[in-house]
Amino acid sequence: MSDGPLDPLIHAPVRLRILVTLAALRDGDDLSFPRLQRMLELTSGNLITHLRKLEDAGYVSSEKEGAGPSSGTSVTLTPVGRKALDDYTLTLRGILDGI
Repeated sequence: MSDGPLDPLIHAPVRLRILVTLAALRDGDDLSFPRLQRMLELTSGNLITHLRKLEDAGYVSSEKEGAGPSSGTSVTLTPVGRKALDDYTLTLRGILDGI
């Protein structure tokens, strides 16, 4: 169990859903932005806002491929993000076990 508080960056429901969705992939795998958007049923602007916060923390990375109308962005969970999610999960389990 982690003794620290829950990571407020991850604790936001949308960001938690993003990280959990990406964590379900094998290490190194990614999701296209449109697919992640459809899976989470978010607007493009909402997803972009949350991804920027996660990317600023080093929890996810995105890569733009191509140019113009055929360009696309893929998103992946970083090792730092996976560790942060694991720590968050341990802390949450510790809190629940204490109830």
